[in-house]
Amino acid sequence: MSTGIDLDAVVAIDVHTHAEVSEDGHLSLPDSLMAASAAYFRTEDGRAPTLDQLAEYYRARNMAAVVFTVDSEHNTGHPPVPNDDVARAARRHPDVLIPFASIDPHRGAWALDEARRLVEEMGVRGFKFHPTLQAFSPDDALAYPLYAVLDELGVPALFHSGQTGIGAGTPGGHGLRLRYSNPMALDDVAADFPGLTLIIAHPSFPWQDEALAIATHKANVYLDLSGWSPKYFPPQLVRYADSLLRHKVLFGSDYPLISPDRWLRDFADLPLKAEVRPLILKENAIEALRLRG
Repeated sequence: MSTGIDLDAVVAIDVHTHAEVSEDGHLSLPDSLMAASAAYFRTEDGRAPTLDQLAEYYRARNMAAVVFTVDSEHNTGHPPVPNDDVARAARRHPDVLIPFASIDPHRGAWALDEARRLVEEMGVRGFKFHPTLQAFSPDDALAYPLYAVLDELGVPALFHSGQTGIGAGTPGGHGLRLRYSNPMALDDVAADFPGLTLIIAHPSFPWQDEALAIATHKANVYLDLSGWSPKYFPPQLVRYADSLLRHKVLFGSDYPLISPDRWLRDFADLPLKAEVRPLILKENAIEALRLRG
């Protein structure tokens, strides 16, 4: 599938941004979780841009952005921003937005037909999973039929990993279980679906070494660097990004939780080889997301 983005002209591709507001105005998470995550990340630019505002924000920076919602209604009771809203926004802004979808594996057989519809009719180019919010382990057989459909469709799957700022600092972490987001659960998925591209999102605190091990061992696994300012990256992550994983690491901000401006300011100070920086900022994403068709 080709894209409307001028891949030679954009300076970077942010592979991790969030659709926070639906077309009818409802927010992606309950107010309590939105407030907790904004406080945890010390959000700079306002917590809830519309999809059109997000597109304008990235267009002004000559960047492209992967954007997605998170379907966690089964666990949180809160309806997500609809996937169709994200897909329609990408149709309005094909020069800047790359639409991903999110379907909770708990939705069962319906999820399989819906994934096909979203890719074949709505132009969705990948899927986001958040095991902690969705309350499932990625290696659970519950999710395998959905992975098989994504494999068949040739679209990547991006997984939250590690601690999440959502619910951070609230009593009981709002009931969210971090263990679901241990990246080691993705090793089985990568082995069982060798044709499916997996992206492990975020520095995977406290499991960074596990994520690095999987990405070096499994050719179909990439890492994105979203959710943390680069000045806080674990040293082993920087070392691997500059060497063994130079073709497997992707720029991601987690906007609007962290702005790309803040991320890029701190990224400039990392001790990386000059030839590695454009790989992380753009070229690796073009490969992982198959943006050149």
